[in-house]
Amino acid sequence: MPSVTVFQQRLHQLQAALHRAENFAARHPRALTASVVGTLSCFAVTAFGIAPLAPDAADLPRRTLVETVATNDIASQLDELASHAVALTRAEATRSSDTPESLLKRAGAFDTAAAAFLRTDPLGRRVLQGRAGKMVHLTADASGQVQKIVVRFPAEKTEQQQSHFTRLTIERDGSRFTARTETAPLQSQVALGNGTIRSSLFAATDDANIPDAIASQMADMFSGDIDFHRELRKGDRFSIVYETLTADGEPITWDGGVGRLLAGEFTNNGRTYSAVYFKDSTTGKASFYGFDGQSKRRAFLASPMEFSRITSGFAMRFHPILNTWRQHNGVDYGAPTGTAVRSVGDGVVEMAGWQNGFGNVVQIRHGGDRSTVYAHLSKIDVKKGQRIEQGQRLGAVGMTGWATGPHLHFEFRVGGRHVDPRAIARASEAVTLPGSAKAQFQATVASVKTQLAVAETMGGVSAAE
Repeated sequence: MPSVTVFQQRLHQLQAALHRAENFAARHPRALTASVVGTLSCFAVTAFGIAPLAPDAADLPRRTLVETVATNDIASQLDELASHAVALTRAEATRSSDTPESLLKRAGAFDTAAAAFLRTDPLGRRVLQGRAGKMVHLTADASGQVQKIVVRFPAEKTEQQQSHFTRLTIERDGSRFTARTETAPLQSQVALGNGTIRSSLFAATDDANIPDAIASQMADMFSGDIDFHRELRKGDRFSIVYETLTADGEPITWDGGVGRLLAGEFTNNGRTYSAVYFKDSTTGKASFYGFDGQSKRRAFLASPMEFSRITSGFAMRFHPILNTWRQHNGVDYGAPTGTAVRSVGDGVVEMAGWQNGFGNVVQIRHGGDRSTVYAHLSKIDVKKGQRIEQGQRLGAVGMTGWATGPHLHFEFRVGGRHVDPRAIARASEAVTLPGSAKAQFQATVASVKTQLAVAETMGGVSAAE
Protein backbone atom coordinates (compact mmCIF):
# COMPACT_ATOMS: atom_id res chain seq x y z
CA MET A 1 0.00 0.00 0.00
CA PRO A 2 1.21 3.58 -0.60
CA SER A 3 3.22 5.00 2.28
CA VAL A 4 2.44 8.20 4.16
CA THR A 5 5.25 9.90 2.23
CA VAL A 6 3.48 9.14 -1.07
CA PHE A 7 0.27 10.70 0.23
CA GLN A 8 2.19 13.77 1.33
CA GLN A 9 3.67 14.06 -2.15
CA ARG A 10 0.21 13.86 -3.71
CA LEU A 11 -1.07 16.45 -1.27
CA HIS A 12 1.77 18.81 -2.27
CA GLN A 13 0.88 18.23 -5.94
CA LEU A 14 -2.79 19.09 -5.29
CA GLN A 15 -1.79 22.23 -3.39
CA ALA A 16 0.48 23.27 -6.26
CA ALA A 17 -2.39 22.73 -8.71
CA LEU A 18 -4.63 24.84 -6.51
CA HIS A 19 -2.02 27.62 -6.47
CA ARG A 20 -1.90 27.56 -10.28
CA ALA A 21 -5.71 27.69 -10.41
CA GLU A 22 -5.77 30.73 -8.11
CA ASN A 23 -3.23 32.52 -10.30
CA PHE A 24 -5.34 31.66 -13.34
CA ALA A 25 -8.48 32.98 -11.63
CA ALA A 26 -6.72 36.24 -10.87
CA ARG A 27 -5.82 36.62 -14.55
CA HIS A 28 -9.32 35.58 -15.72
CA PRO A 29 -12.05 37.07 -13.45
CA ARG A 30 -15.05 35.23 -14.86
CA ALA A 31 -18.52 34.60 -13.35
CA LEU A 32 -18.50 31.77 -10.78
CA THR A 33 -14.63 31.50 -10.72
CA ALA A 34 -14.41 32.28 -7.02
CA SER A 35 -17.03 29.60 -6.24
CA VAL A 36 -15.15 26.96 -8.24
CA VAL A 37 -11.82 27.74 -6.59
CA GLY A 38 -13.47 27.55 -3.17
CA THR A 39 -14.88 24.15 -4.04
CA LEU A 40 -11.46 22.87 -5.19
CA SER A 41 -10.02 24.10 -1.89
CA CYS A 42 -12.35 21.78 -0.01
CA PHE A 43 -11.11 18.78 -2.02
CA ALA A 44 -7.45 19.77 -1.68
CA VAL A 45 -7.37 19.43 2.10
CA THR A 46 -9.01 15.98 2.33
CA ALA A 47 -7.27 13.64 4.79
CA PHE A 48 -6.66 9.98 4.04
CA GLY A 49 -6.48 7.03 6.45
CA ILE A 50 -6.99 3.29 6.81
CA ALA A 51 -8.56 1.48 9.73
CA PRO A 52 -8.18 -2.23 10.31
CA LEU A 53 -11.24 -4.19 9.18
CA ALA A 54 -10.70 -6.94 11.76
CA PRO A 55 -8.14 -8.04 14.38
CA ASP A 56 -6.35 -10.19 11.77
CA ALA A 57 -6.47 -7.63 8.95
CA ALA A 58 -2.67 -7.58 8.77
CA ASP A 59 -2.71 -11.22 7.62
CA LEU A 60 -4.98 -10.53 4.62
CA PRO A 61 -3.37 -10.53 1.13
CA ARG A 62 -2.66 -7.06 -0.27
CA ARG A 63 -2.74 -5.76 -3.84
CA THR A 64 -1.94 -2.30 -5.10
CA LEU A 65 -4.03 -1.12 -8.04
CA VAL A 66 -2.93 1.91 -10.02
CA GLU A 67 -5.37 3.53 -12.45
CA THR A 68 -4.84 6.72 -14.41
CA VAL A 69 -7.92 8.96 -14.57
CA ALA A 70 -7.94 11.48 -17.39
CA THR A 71 -9.09 14.94 -16.30
CA ASN A 72 -9.37 18.19 -18.14
CA ASP A 73 -6.84 20.89 -17.44
CA ILE A 74 -8.05 23.14 -14.61
CA ALA A 75 -7.74 26.22 -16.79
CA SER A 76 -10.01 24.73 -19.47
CA GLN A 77 -12.55 23.71 -16.82
CA LEU A 78 -12.66 27.26 -15.48
CA ASP A 79 -13.02 28.61 -19.00
CA GLU A 80 -16.00 26.34 -19.67
CA LEU A 81 -17.71 27.24 -16.39
CA ALA A 82 -17.19 30.93 -17.05
CA SER A 83 -18.84 30.60 -20.46
CA HIS A 84 -22.21 29.68 -18.90
CA ALA A 85 -24.64 32.60 -18.90
CA VAL A 86 -25.92 33.86 -15.57
CA ALA A 87 -29.72 34.43 -15.47
CA LEU A 88 -31.62 36.61 -12.99
CA THR A 89 -35.30 35.87 -12.25
CA ARG A 90 -37.46 38.41 -10.42
CA ALA A 91 -41.16 38.63 -9.56
CA GLU A 92 -42.76 42.07 -9.51
CA ALA A 93 -46.39 43.17 -9.09
CA THR A 94 -47.65 45.70 -11.62
CA ARG A 95 -48.64 49.18 -10.42
CA SER A 96 -51.32 51.50 -11.78
CA SER A 97 -48.62 54.07 -12.66
CA ASP A 98 -46.36 51.56 -14.44
CA THR A 99 -44.91 51.99 -17.91
CA PRO A 100 -43.05 49.16 -19.66
CA GLU A 101 -39.76 50.86 -18.78
CA SER A 102 -40.57 51.34 -15.08
CA LEU A 103 -41.73 47.72 -14.71
CA LEU A 104 -38.59 46.35 -16.38
CA LYS A 105 -36.31 48.62 -14.38
CA ARG A 106 -37.88 47.54 -11.10
CA ALA A 107 -37.29 43.91 -12.13
CA GLY A 108 -33.61 44.62 -12.86
CA ALA A 109 -33.89 44.57 -16.66
CA PHE A 110 -32.78 47.33 -19.05
CA ASP A 111 -34.07 46.34 -22.47
CA THR A 112 -35.54 48.89 -24.89
CA ALA A 113 -36.60 46.14 -27.32
CA ALA A 114 -38.60 44.37 -24.59
CA ALA A 115 -40.21 47.66 -23.52
CA ALA A 116 -41.24 48.36 -27.12
CA PHE A 117 -42.77 44.87 -27.39
CA LEU A 118 -44.81 45.40 -24.20
CA ARG A 119 -46.05 48.68 -25.61
CA THR A 120 -46.97 47.63 -29.16
CA ASP A 121 -47.72 43.90 -29.32
CA PRO A 122 -51.42 42.96 -28.73
CA LEU A 123 -50.46 40.22 -26.26
CA GLY A 124 -47.53 42.17 -24.83
CA ARG A 125 -49.82 45.10 -23.95
CA ARG A 126 -51.89 42.81 -21.72
CA VAL A 127 -49.09 42.75 -19.14
CA LEU A 128 -49.99 46.29 -18.02
CA GLN A 129 -53.61 46.42 -19.16
CA GLY A 130 -56.46 46.16 -16.66
CA ARG A 131 -56.20 46.07 -12.91
CA ALA A 132 -52.82 46.57 -11.22
CA GLY A 133 -51.32 43.92 -8.96
CA LYS A 134 -50.57 41.27 -11.58
CA MET A 135 -47.52 39.20 -10.68
CA VAL A 136 -44.92 39.38 -13.46
CA HIS A 137 -42.08 36.84 -13.47
CA LEU A 138 -39.15 38.15 -15.53
CA THR A 139 -35.88 36.41 -16.42
CA ALA A 140 -32.96 38.51 -17.69
CA ASP A 141 -29.29 37.76 -18.42
CA ALA A 142 -26.30 39.32 -16.67
CA SER A 143 -26.44 42.38 -18.93
CA GLY A 144 -30.12 43.04 -18.10
CA GLN A 145 -31.48 41.78 -21.42
CA VAL A 146 -34.94 40.20 -21.07
CA GLN A 147 -35.09 36.49 -21.89
CA LYS A 148 -38.58 35.54 -20.68
CA ILE A 149 -41.69 37.07 -19.08
CA VAL A 150 -44.56 35.06 -17.58
CA VAL A 151 -47.82 36.64 -16.38
CA ARG A 152 -50.98 34.88 -15.16
CA PHE A 153 -54.57 36.16 -15.58
CA PRO A 154 -58.09 34.91 -14.88
CA ALA A 155 -59.31 32.47 -17.55
CA GLU A 156 -60.73 34.09 -20.68
CA LYS A 157 -64.07 32.24 -20.51
CA THR A 158 -66.39 33.18 -17.66
CA GLU A 159 -67.39 29.57 -16.99
CA GLN A 160 -63.71 28.62 -16.50
CA GLN A 161 -62.70 31.41 -14.13
CA GLN A 162 -63.35 29.34 -10.99
CA SER A 163 -61.25 26.40 -12.22
CA HIS A 164 -58.65 27.67 -14.75
CA PHE A 165 -56.27 30.54 -15.44
CA THR A 166 -54.59 32.03 -18.51
CA ARG A 167 -50.79 31.98 -18.71
CA LEU A 168 -49.14 34.61 -20.95
CA THR A 169 -45.55 33.75 -21.91
CA ILE A 170 -43.21 36.16 -23.73
CA GLU A 171 -39.81 34.81 -24.87
CA ARG A 172 -36.83 36.26 -26.69
CA ASP A 173 -36.07 34.63 -30.03
CA GLY A 174 -32.80 36.18 -31.20
CA SER A 175 -33.49 39.86 -31.66
CA ARG A 176 -37.27 39.38 -31.67
CA PHE A 177 -39.93 38.39 -29.14
CA THR A 178 -42.74 35.85 -29.38
CA ALA A 179 -45.85 35.71 -27.19
CA ARG A 180 -48.46 33.03 -26.55
CA THR A 181 -51.32 32.37 -24.15
CA GLU A 182 -52.59 29.05 -22.83
CA THR A 183 -55.24 27.93 -20.37
CA ALA A 184 -54.24 25.74 -17.43
CA PRO A 185 -56.14 24.34 -14.42
CA LEU A 186 -55.89 26.00 -11.02
CA GLN A 187 -54.59 23.87 -8.15
CA SER A 188 -56.16 23.88 -4.71
CA GLN A 189 -54.83 23.47 -1.20
CA VAL A 190 -56.54 23.51 2.18
CA ALA A 191 -56.30 26.46 4.57
CA LEU A 192 -57.42 26.75 8.19
CA GLY A 193 -58.49 29.89 10.00
CA ASN A 194 -60.30 31.22 13.06
CA GLY A 195 -61.43 34.54 14.42
CA THR A 196 -63.39 36.42 17.08
CA ILE A 197 -66.11 39.00 16.46
CA ARG A 198 -65.23 42.45 17.77
CA SER A 199 -67.46 44.62 15.60
CA SER A 200 -68.54 42.81 12.42
CA LEU A 201 -68.02 39.56 10.52
CA PHE A 202 -65.84 41.13 7.83
CA ALA A 203 -63.71 43.01 10.37
CA ALA A 204 -63.04 39.71 12.15
CA THR A 205 -62.15 37.85 8.94
CA ASP A 206 -59.91 40.73 7.85
CA ASP A 207 -58.06 40.51 11.19
CA ALA A 208 -57.59 36.77 10.59
CA ASN A 209 -56.44 37.29 6.96
CA ILE A 210 -59.43 35.30 5.68
CA PRO A 211 -60.61 36.36 2.18
CA ASP A 212 -63.93 38.23 1.85
CA ALA A 213 -65.26 35.54 -0.49
CA ILE A 214 -64.86 32.94 2.26
CA ALA A 215 -66.52 35.28 4.78
CA SER A 216 -69.48 35.58 2.41
CA GLN A 217 -69.70 31.80 2.08
CA MET A 218 -69.59 31.46 5.87
CA ALA A 219 -72.49 33.89 6.19
CA ASP A 220 -74.34 31.78 3.60
CA MET A 221 -73.44 28.51 5.38
CA PHE A 222 -74.93 29.67 8.70
CA SER A 223 -77.62 32.02 7.36
CA GLY A 224 -80.36 29.60 8.50
CA ASP A 225 -78.98 29.61 12.07
CA ILE A 226 -77.73 33.17 12.55
CA ASP A 227 -78.99 36.55 11.34
CA PHE A 228 -75.63 38.19 10.58
CA HIS A 229 -77.26 41.63 10.40
CA ARG A 230 -78.85 41.54 13.87
CA GLU A 231 -77.67 38.61 15.99
CA LEU A 232 -73.86 38.85 16.03
CA ARG A 233 -72.40 39.40 19.49
CA LYS A 234 -69.01 40.67 20.57
CA GLY A 235 -66.95 37.62 21.51
CA ASP A 236 -68.64 35.23 19.04
CA ARG A 237 -66.04 32.83 17.60
CA PHE A 238 -65.58 30.82 14.43
CA SER A 239 -63.18 28.23 12.99
CA ILE A 240 -63.16 27.27 9.30
CA VAL A 241 -61.57 24.99 6.71
CA TYR A 242 -61.48 26.28 3.12
CA GLU A 243 -59.73 25.97 -0.23
CA THR A 244 -57.18 28.41 -1.62
CA LEU A 245 -56.34 28.34 -5.32
CA THR A 246 -52.90 28.63 -6.92
CA ALA A 247 -51.67 29.10 -10.47
CA ASP A 248 -48.45 27.20 -11.19
CA GLY A 249 -48.03 26.80 -7.43
CA GLU A 250 -48.36 30.51 -6.60
CA PRO A 251 -51.28 32.19 -4.79
CA ILE A 252 -53.72 33.98 -7.09
CA THR A 253 -53.67 37.78 -6.81
CA TRP A 254 -56.95 38.46 -8.62
CA ASP A 255 -60.57 38.09 -7.45
CA GLY A 256 -61.59 34.45 -7.14
CA GLY A 257 -58.31 33.32 -5.59
CA VAL A 258 -60.17 31.10 -3.17
CA GLY A 259 -62.28 28.05 -3.70
CA ARG A 260 -65.14 26.94 -1.51
CA LEU A 261 -65.67 26.88 2.21
CA LEU A 262 -65.31 23.22 3.25
CA ALA A 263 -66.39 23.26 6.89
CA GLY A 264 -67.03 25.65 9.74
CA GLU A 265 -68.03 26.04 13.37
CA PHE A 266 -69.59 29.26 14.63
CA THR A 267 -70.33 30.03 18.28
CA ASN A 268 -73.00 32.72 18.48
CA ASN A 269 -74.31 33.97 21.83
CA GLY A 270 -73.00 30.83 23.56
CA ARG A 271 -74.47 28.32 21.07
CA THR A 272 -72.24 26.49 18.58
CA TYR A 273 -73.32 25.59 15.03
CA SER A 274 -71.36 23.23 12.77
CA ALA A 275 -71.59 22.62 9.03
CA VAL A 276 -69.71 20.88 6.23
CA TYR A 277 -69.74 21.16 2.46
CA PHE A 278 -70.68 17.76 1.02
CA LYS A 279 -71.04 16.61 -2.60
CA ASP A 280 -72.85 13.34 -3.26
CA SER A 281 -70.62 11.33 -5.59
CA THR A 282 -73.68 9.52 -7.02
CA THR A 283 -75.96 12.46 -7.84
CA GLY A 284 -73.29 15.16 -8.11
CA LYS A 285 -75.41 17.47 -5.92
CA ALA A 286 -73.60 19.53 -3.30
CA SER A 287 -74.77 21.52 -0.30
CA PHE A 288 -73.95 22.55 3.28
CA TYR A 289 -75.02 20.07 5.95
CA GLY A 290 -74.96 20.03 9.73
CA PHE A 291 -72.81 17.31 11.27
CA ASP A 292 -76.06 15.49 12.06
CA GLY A 293 -76.81 15.16 8.34
CA GLN A 294 -79.52 17.83 8.27
CA SER A 295 -79.21 20.05 5.20
CA LYS A 296 -78.46 23.75 5.62
CA ARG A 297 -79.83 24.32 2.15
CA ARG A 298 -83.40 24.86 1.16
CA ALA A 299 -85.01 24.77 -2.26
CA PHE A 300 -84.55 28.56 -2.48
CA LEU A 301 -81.72 30.71 -1.11
CA ALA A 302 -82.65 33.64 1.08
CA SER A 303 -80.74 36.08 -1.15
CA PRO A 304 -79.55 36.28 -4.77
CA MET A 305 -76.29 37.76 -3.50
CA GLU A 306 -73.81 36.25 -1.06
CA PHE A 307 -73.72 39.16 1.37
CA SER A 308 -75.35 42.55 0.82
CA ARG A 309 -77.70 45.11 2.36
CA ILE A 310 -81.40 45.48 1.62
CA THR A 311 -82.17 49.04 0.53
CA SER A 312 -85.89 48.55 -0.18
CA GLY A 313 -88.10 45.72 1.01
CA PHE A 314 -91.34 44.12 -0.15
CA ALA A 315 -93.73 46.89 0.93
CA MET A 316 -95.24 50.24 0.02
CA ARG A 317 -92.62 52.85 -0.76
CA PHE A 318 -92.16 56.29 -2.32
CA HIS A 319 -90.85 55.60 -5.84
CA PRO A 320 -87.60 57.56 -6.36
CA ILE A 321 -88.25 58.19 -10.07
CA LEU A 322 -92.06 58.32 -10.38
CA ASN A 323 -92.35 60.32 -7.12
CA THR A 324 -95.48 58.44 -6.03
CA TRP A 325 -96.34 55.95 -3.33
CA ARG A 326 -96.74 52.46 -4.75
CA GLN A 327 -96.28 48.82 -3.84
CA HIS A 328 -92.70 47.60 -4.25
CA ASN A 329 -93.13 44.06 -5.59
CA GLY A 330 -89.63 42.88 -4.85
CA VAL A 331 -86.53 43.45 -2.77
CA ASP A 332 -83.70 45.81 -3.70
CA TYR A 333 -80.12 44.96 -2.70
CA GLY A 334 -77.53 47.73 -2.70
CA ALA A 335 -74.13 46.63 -3.98
CA PRO A 336 -71.29 47.97 -6.16
CA THR A 337 -71.54 47.60 -9.93
CA GLY A 338 -70.08 44.27 -11.01
CA THR A 339 -71.04 42.33 -7.86
CA ALA A 340 -72.04 38.79 -8.82
CA VAL A 341 -75.76 37.90 -8.90
CA ARG A 342 -76.76 34.23 -8.43
CA SER A 343 -79.88 32.18 -8.99
CA VAL A 344 -81.74 31.41 -5.76
CA GLY A 345 -82.88 28.01 -7.07
CA ASP A 346 -82.64 25.42 -9.82
CA GLY A 347 -84.51 26.28 -13.01
CA VAL A 348 -84.47 27.30 -16.68
CA VAL A 349 -83.77 30.78 -18.09
CA GLU A 350 -87.09 32.07 -19.43
CA MET A 351 -85.85 35.51 -20.46
CA ALA A 352 -82.41 37.19 -20.68
CA GLY A 353 -82.23 40.65 -22.23
CA TRP A 354 -83.53 44.24 -22.08
CA GLN A 355 -86.97 44.98 -20.64
CA ASN A 356 -88.02 48.64 -20.38
CA GLY A 357 -87.51 50.06 -16.85
CA PHE A 358 -85.87 46.84 -15.68
CA GLY A 359 -82.94 47.38 -18.05
CA ASN A 360 -80.93 44.18 -18.39
CA VAL A 361 -83.02 41.46 -16.77
CA VAL A 362 -82.96 37.69 -16.28
CA GLN A 363 -86.07 35.66 -15.47
CA ILE A 364 -85.78 32.06 -14.21
CA ARG A 365 -88.63 29.52 -14.27
CA HIS A 366 -88.56 27.11 -11.32
CA GLY A 367 -90.74 24.12 -10.49
CA GLY A 368 -94.21 24.48 -9.03
CA ASP A 369 -95.24 27.48 -11.18
CA ARG A 370 -92.62 29.64 -9.45
CA SER A 371 -90.29 32.16 -11.09
CA THR A 372 -87.70 34.77 -10.09
CA VAL A 373 -86.63 38.06 -11.68
CA TYR A 374 -83.21 39.80 -11.48
CA ALA A 375 -83.19 43.37 -12.87
CA HIS A 376 -80.92 46.40 -13.57
CA LEU A 377 -77.95 44.11 -14.35
CA SER A 378 -74.77 45.58 -15.81
CA LYS A 379 -73.97 42.22 -17.43
CA ILE A 380 -75.90 39.04 -18.32
CA ASP A 381 -74.01 35.74 -18.21
CA VAL A 382 -76.77 33.30 -19.26
CA LYS A 383 -78.96 32.65 -22.31
CA LYS A 384 -82.65 31.89 -22.82
CA GLY A 385 -83.36 28.17 -22.44
CA GLN A 386 -80.23 27.49 -20.38
CA ARG A 387 -80.64 25.18 -17.38
CA ILE A 388 -79.46 26.83 -14.14
CA GLU A 389 -78.47 25.41 -10.77
CA GLN A 390 -78.97 27.06 -7.39
CA GLY A 391 -76.13 29.49 -6.67
CA GLN A 392 -75.03 29.74 -10.32
CA ARG A 393 -73.96 33.19 -11.53
CA LEU A 394 -76.52 34.93 -13.75
CA GLY A 395 -74.89 38.31 -14.22
CA ALA A 396 -73.64 41.35 -12.30
CA VAL A 397 -75.15 44.26 -10.39
CA GLY A 398 -75.66 47.46 -12.38
CA MET A 399 -77.99 50.42 -12.80
CA THR A 400 -79.49 49.85 -16.25
CA GLY A 401 -83.10 50.91 -16.92
CA TRP A 402 -84.87 53.03 -14.31
CA ALA A 403 -82.30 53.10 -11.54
CA THR A 404 -80.83 55.93 -9.49
CA GLY A 405 -77.80 53.91 -8.36
CA PRO A 406 -76.22 50.48 -8.65
CA HIS A 407 -78.45 47.81 -7.11
CA LEU A 408 -80.27 44.56 -7.83
CA HIS A 409 -84.06 44.44 -8.00
CA PHE A 410 -85.21 40.90 -7.15
CA GLU A 411 -88.73 39.47 -7.44
CA PHE A 412 -90.36 36.14 -6.61
CA ARG A 413 -93.58 35.17 -8.35
CA VAL A 414 -95.91 32.23 -7.69
CA GLY A 415 -98.50 31.65 -10.41
CA GLY A 416 -97.71 35.11 -11.74
CA ARG A 417 -98.45 36.77 -8.37
CA HIS A 418 -95.73 38.69 -6.54
CA VAL A 419 -94.78 37.35 -3.11
CA ASP A 420 -92.17 38.32 -0.52
CA PRO A 421 -88.93 36.47 -1.54
CA ARG A 422 -87.73 36.19 2.06
CA ALA A 423 -90.98 34.50 3.15
CA ILE A 424 -90.64 31.98 0.30
CA ALA A 425 -87.06 31.16 1.27
CA ARG A 426 -87.99 30.60 4.92
CA ALA A 427 -90.93 28.35 4.02
CA SER A 428 -89.22 26.36 1.27
CA GLU A 429 -88.53 22.68 1.74
CA ALA A 430 -85.09 21.49 2.85
CA VAL A 431 -82.87 19.43 0.55
CA THR A 432 -82.43 15.99 2.10
CA LEU A 433 -79.30 13.83 2.19
CA PRO A 434 -79.84 10.55 0.26
CA GLY A 435 -79.53 7.42 2.40
CA SER A 436 -76.96 5.97 0.00
CA ALA A 437 -74.60 8.88 0.77
CA LYS A 438 -74.60 8.59 4.58
CA ALA A 439 -71.42 6.49 4.87
CA GLN A 440 -69.49 8.86 2.62
CA PHE A 441 -70.92 11.81 4.55
CA GLN A 442 -69.83 10.44 7.93
CA ALA A 443 -66.28 9.91 6.62
CA THR A 444 -66.20 13.54 5.43
CA VAL A 445 -67.45 14.80 8.81
CA ALA A 446 -64.80 12.81 10.68
CA SER A 447 -62.07 14.34 8.52
CA VAL A 448 -63.17 17.97 8.89
CA LYS A 449 -63.71 17.63 12.65
CA THR A 450 -59.99 16.98 13.00
CA GLN A 451 -59.13 19.99 10.82
CA LEU A 452 -61.52 22.26 12.72
CA ALA A 453 -59.97 21.19 16.02
CA VAL A 454 -56.58 22.28 14.68
CA ALA A 455 -58.03 25.53 13.29
CA GLU A 456 -59.52 26.43 16.67
CA THR A 457 -56.08 26.40 18.30
CA MET A 458 -54.42 28.58 15.67
CA GLY A 459 -53.91 32.29 15.54
CA GLY A 460 -55.07 33.70 12.20
CA VAL A 461 -54.81 31.53 9.11
CA SER A 462 -52.55 28.75 7.90
CA ALA A 463 -52.23 26.53 4.85
CA ALA A 464 -52.15 22.75 5.07
CA GLU A 465 -51.52 20.13 2.45
